[in-house]
Amino acid sequence: MSETRAEAPSPQLLEHIRRQRRHTLELLTVCAVGLVPWTILLAFTLPSGYTVRQWRTTWVGFDVLLLVAMAATALLGWRRHRGVVVAAVSTGALLVCDAWFDVSLALGTPDVWWSAALAVCVELPLAGFLIHRVLGMLKLAHWPSAPQERVR
Repeated sequence: MSETRAEAPSPQLLEHIRRQRRHTLELLTVCAVGLVPWTILLAFTLPSGYTVRQWRTTWVGFDVLLLVAMAATALLGWRRHRGVVVAAVSTGALLVCDAWFDVSLALGTPDVWWSAALAVCVELPLAGFLIHRVLGMLKLAHWPSAPQERVR
């Protein structure tokens, strides 16, 4: 039985990857810092109540997005495609958002108990399960070893 070895990445490729990683992290840092004053501004300026148009379109559209994410996760999982990782994390995030908006928008109404029950018994456990499974898959992934120098 012969063993195939992958070639080590070129120094140019490693430098390109380092640069992309640094730029991505810089962008995310700027966005996170910029979101702080924006969130504070919204906390003080948004009305506590608001009448909206297209309520049904918004919620049905969100549920269609959630359905597509779940279906993509299932399809990619059945095909054993590595893209299942992205689909599962996206589905988990959408489930957390769904739980948050269902409960927070039902506060002060009799529907809050139904929303909270769905969030606690269905949406959040499923989101946690998906993210837990992704973390398990990432532990099994074979990552190429970096050269002795630290990758920045």
